Amino acid sequence: MHNTRLGQTDLEVSRLALGTWSFGGEWGSFDEDEARATIHRALDLGVTLFDTAQAYGFGVAERLLGTALTEAVRREDVVIATKGGLRPDGGTLHRDTGADWLRAGVESSLRNLGTDYIDIYQVHWPDPHTSAEETAGVLEDLVREGKIRHIGVSNYDTKQLDELARYARVETLQPPVHMFHRDIETEILPYAEANDMGVLVYGPLAHGMLAGRMTPETTFPDDDWRSHSADFTGANFARNLEVVQCLEEFARTLDLPLPQLAVTWATSHPGVDVAIVGARRPSQLEAVLPAGDIELSTTELDAVDGILADAVRMAGPSPEGM
Repeated sequence: MHNTRLGQTDLEVSRLALGTWSFGGEWGSFDEDEARATIHRALDLGVTLFDTAQAYGFGVAERLLGTALTEAVRREDVVIATKGGLRPDGGTLHRDTGADWLRAGVESSLRNLGTDYIDIYQVHWPDPHTSAEETAGVLEDLVREGKIRHIGVSNYDTKQLDELARYARVETLQPPVHMFHRDIETEILPYAEANDMGVLVYGPLAHGMLAGRMTPETTFPDDDWRSHSADFTGANFARNLEVVQCLEEFARTLDLPLPQLAVTWATSHPGVDVAIVGARRPSQLEAVLPAGDIELSTTELDAVDGILADAVRMAGPSPEGM
């Protein structure tokens, strides 16, 4: 798999990263042995960047990832990205990027991952109730202490990026992007390019929609966040599944499985360095990772745009909806 430099950092990482959200329990139950095997298979296939978060089960995903990596590889041979800034309160998640919670989160993530440093620490969601100066201050302190190497954010818009960048280096950005959610194309990607930020996009398979296995009758277990999402019910869901069928037909003309077309489309955006893909078992990963070595022509990208003209925008997940 091709490697790439992540923005202005010194990190050389694989073009595709393995995301571990599904190992936190928010996508329903999973098999831990299969999850570890998936992480090991990702290593075999050339993945060097692994993305997780404190909020993925509040320790569950991080512990699993840390154990699996320790079993198979030297720490210095992989790049670990995690996220913080979401605080649980009963059944509710609160955005909290205050100094105390972020520092506690880093310490917790270090313990769970079984490491003494985090390569990329990302603020998971912007917090409107905490000043950018406070958030930036603790992140810079953690860099000076050697506990994190690089500062990143996720789900920030350009105004929020500007505010945080007044007080701290912001080296990476993790926004959502997939064929049904293209918001980053107008402002975020040009901003990231102008500021040489590393961009790691998440959700390129539209949270399973572009895996090609859903039908209008598809339902999800109650412990899967998609069961509560308007993106996966009703008329909009049915309409987007019709678009998925057209995309599958086009993918066949390119001799590609739909998931590979979807991931390659995401990484074709100028300024996108890495696409984060999720998988619960090795076979799912093997079906997607070849996309790391595929490029689409301008004509092919234009054809995809034509198909997507009939798509309905998906909102995607948020802490408040989890």
